[in-house]
Amino acid sequence: MTLPIIIVGGSGGIGSALAHRLAAAGRALHLIGRDAVKLRATAAETGASHAAADIGDREALADAIAAAGGAAAGLVYAVGSITLKPLARITDDDVERDFRLNALGAFRSVQLALPALKANPEVSSVVLFSSIAVTQGFTSHASIGMAKGAVEGLTLSLAAELAPKLRVNCIAPSLTQTPLAAGLTANAQMASAIAALHPLQRLGEADDIAALAAFLLGPDSGWITGQIIGVDGGRSTLRTKG
Repeated sequence: MTLPIIIVGGSGGIGSALAHRLAAAGRALHLIGRDAVKLRATAAETGASHAAADIGDREALADAIAAAGGAAAGLVYAVGSITLKPLARITDDDVERDFRLNALGAFRSVQLALPALKANPEVSSVVLFSSIAVTQGFTSHASIGMAKGAVEGLTLSLAAELAPKLRVNCIAPSLTQTPLAAGLTANAQMASAIAALHPLQRLGEADDIAALAAFLLGPDSGWITGQIIGVDGGRSTLRTKG
């Protein structure tokens, strides 16, 4: 029997794109998300099992992960937030919410899924998500930058601790056209201006990110662990003007 890949955030923009890509490749899936309606729709489209849970509820998340079965081939934590405020306007609640959603949720998901991932007779793969804002230093990104920076630290710590049984990697996208980013991309003029900051002159699509995640979950990435990999149209490393 093919062991499932657990996708926490499986009905979101990137999570859903990844679920469709993996399903097309014949991978078994178990989707977890907060929006039960969207979750059921994505599960129906991909043939996945599913369980609704809010990642802030540890017991509910534990039950949702356990519903995947006794063993799993991989885990993806595709949950995030975009809090863009200047320092003077950021509240303690903003910081705590960003940390809980991005970093604590990732930690909690891996911890709860660990027995199932270790039960896989092969090497299991974990994929987390950061942001290029961690290394680039963008204004109004203090809260989300801190939270995503914690995810990168978690990635490296877990990759060291859980080797050789688990591989742990992290994807750091630039702005991607997903429902989460709609506040920035819905305005065509703003979206065009941000796209122009990228050497490839466009914003990311959910499937751009899903393509790398699918690779990291598969056997062709078997010697890759502990990496923070940018999928960002070149924005984090290239300067084509000036």
